[in-house]
Amino acid sequence: MQTVTTIGLDIAKSVFQIHGIDAAGNVIVRRKLKRRYVLPFFQKLPPCLVGIEACASSHHWSRELQSFGHAVRLMPPAYVKPYIKRQKNDAADAEAICEAVTRPNMRFVATKTREQQSCLMLHRTRHLFIRQQTSVINAIRAHLAEFGIVAPVGRNGVEQLLDVVADVSDKRLPEISRACLLALGAQLRALKAQILNFDRQIIASHRSNEASKRLDEIPGVGPALATALVASVADPKAFRSGRDFSAWVGARAKATLERGQGQARQYQQTGRSLSAQPIHGGRAFRDPLCQVPWHQTSALAYGIVGATAHKGRRDRARQQDGKNGVGHDGQR
Repeated sequence: MQTVTTIGLDIAKSVFQIHGIDAAGNVIVRRKLKRRYVLPFFQKLPPCLVGIEACASSHHWSRELQSFGHAVRLMPPAYVKPYIKRQKNDAADAEAICEAVTRPNMRFVATKTREQQSCLMLHRTRHLFIRQQTSVINAIRAHLAEFGIVAPVGRNGVEQLLDVVADVSDKRLPEISRACLLALGAQLRALKAQILNFDRQIIASHRSNEASKRLDEIPGVGPALATALVASVADPKAFRSGRDFSAWVGARAKATLERGQGQARQYQQTGRSLSAQPIHGGRAFRDPLCQVPWHQTSALAYGIVGATAHKGRRDRARQQDGKNGVGHDGQR
C-alpha cells in the first residue's frame, strides 16, 4: 500500500471525514470515522501533513494529532471554500481541505495552547455576564417603571430601586411583582460578584504572563487588552505588518472600524489608555468598546498604523519641501 503523505480532515461532532493522498496526488484513503476511532486511526499512520479547517474544536484536534508526530495546518474556512469542486458535503469538504493545505500561498492559523484558549474563554464569559447584567438591570427598571417607580441612571439608581423592592412596607408594589423583582435583584448581585471574580482572574493571568506584562508597558494597553492579545495571537510572526494585524483583528465591519479609528485617535491625542483603567471601573459599564478586548485591539492596531502612516507622510512632505527650498513654515 502506498504511503499517505497528505490528509484532509473534516471535523464534526460525531462523524469525521478523511481524504488522504500520496506524494503523486493519488487518492489512497477516503472514509468516514466516528469520533472514537479518529485518534487510533492517526496513531497508526506514519507522520504526514494534516489539513483542518480552523473552526470549533480544531485547536484541540491539532494538538492531539501533533502529539503523534503529524504536521497539522489549520486554515480559515473561507480560504478552503474555493477548492470545493462539487456539491458541498463532508467528502467534498475533506477533499477541498486536502487540496488547499498543499497550496504554497495558503495562509495558516497557528494552533492555540490550552492556556490561551482558557484565557479567551475567560474574556468571553465575562463579556457574556456583562451583557446579562445589562439585561437584568433594564428589566428591573422597566418593571418598576410600570408602577411609576423610577430612579436616576447609573449604579446608584439601580441600588435605589432594589432598596424599594426590599422595603416590604412600600405598598406601591404588589406582592407578586415584589417576588419577581427580588429574584432579579438576587441574579444581578450574583452576576456582579461573578464579574468581579473574572476581573481578579484576568489580573492574576496578566501578572503571571511575561508577554502580557511587556504589552502592558505600551501606551494604550492595559491588563484586559494585554491578556486578550496574548491569548488571541498564537504566533505574532504570522502577520507581515501592522496593517495585516489590524485587518485580522477587526476589518470585518465598517462601523466597527470607524469607531475603532475614532477611539484610537482620541486616546492618542489625550494620552489616555483604552484599557489601562481598572477593569471594573465605571467606564467599562458605559462604553461597550471597553468591554470587548478584541475591539480595543482593533482600535489600538489602527491607531498604531495610522500614526505610522501620518509620520511617514509628514517626513516625505518635509523632504520634498527641503528639495523645493521651502521651510517648515511654508516660507522660501
